[in-house]
Amino acid sequence: MANESGFGGDFPLRSISDCPGTVSEQAGKASACQGCPNQAICASGIAKAPDPAIQEIKEKMASVKHKILVLSGKGGVGKSTFSAHLAHGIASDETKQVALLDVDICGPSIPKIVGLEGEQVHQSGSGWSPVYVEENLGVMSIGFLLSSPDDAVIWRGPKKNGLIKQFLRDVDWGELDYLIVDTPPGTSDEHLSVVQYLSATHVDGAVIITTPQEVSLQDVRKEINFCRKVKLPIIGVVENMSGFVCPKCQHESQIFPPTTGGAMKMCNDLNIPFLGKVPLDPRIGKSCDEGKSFLTEVPDSPATLTFDFDHAYDNLPQRLSVRLHH
Repeated sequence: MANESGFGGDFPLRSISDCPGTVSEQAGKASACQGCPNQAICASGIAKAPDPAIQEIKEKMASVKHKILVLSGKGGVGKSTFSAHLAHGIASDETKQVALLDVDICGPSIPKIVGLEGEQVHQSGSGWSPVYVEENLGVMSIGFLLSSPDDAVIWRGPKKNGLIKQFLRDVDWGELDYLIVDTPPGTSDEHLSVVQYLSATHVDGAVIITTPQEVSLQDVRKEINFCRKVKLPIIGVVENMSGFVCPKCQHESQIFPPTTGGAMKMCNDLNIPFLGKVPLDPRIGKSCDEGKSFLTEVPDSPATLTFDFDHAYDNLPQRLSVRLHH
């Protein structure tokens, strides 16, 4: 395993891809392990032992029909906004029970986006209770555990992992049709923890968010490789902020020009589903700042129509591909 910084300090430079992994017979013994601060732990075999929480989470998640992870390699592409509106869109069908789990430990924005900032988590005999936006839409986030929205969460990996474990195991989710998991940018502790803890359950897959420009697509390719390495199914890619449609004249402009063909070309090259495009609309940001659902605030926006799910489809991956694809 690579050291925490990945390079520099007293540890030699090496390729992270050379790490044999904690479950390999070469864990802690390979040449790439020399100088790694975790070498002794890997060599001891402790890291191979299954976490008992995985079985506990499997039992807890048995009452959740669909589990969807929303990922993005790049920050600032609108992943949390998409996650919140995806949850709102599904929950608009009052027959569906939906939950939105925010595992962005250091930058929890979901409470603000869904209008729950300042709310607190309550505990009962059956565990932590989610905070509800609607009767059929519950939310859980570390933002509910902070005394102030301005508080910084300065945690190392193990503490983040412990909280994510609690969110999955100790929250009283109840019977759910959909659990939407909003993750931070990148492919780090939070992502590995969610995938590991849900490994014994059925996960529908990941929806990956990008913007059209190459600087974002480059990081999304890393996210796709991450999903393939950890055997997380990819539902598909959504191109967010794809053009700007003027609310008055309806003229479309490319704010972020797709210099290399955009998400559609990348998906064709990598043979993964392209789910569609969500255009920019300045009213989305305003709705998020006010903690309101953009889907109900501006129902005639081209971006809103993108989320106009056909509830005849009971399978979320199929619903996404049918309704998001342009």
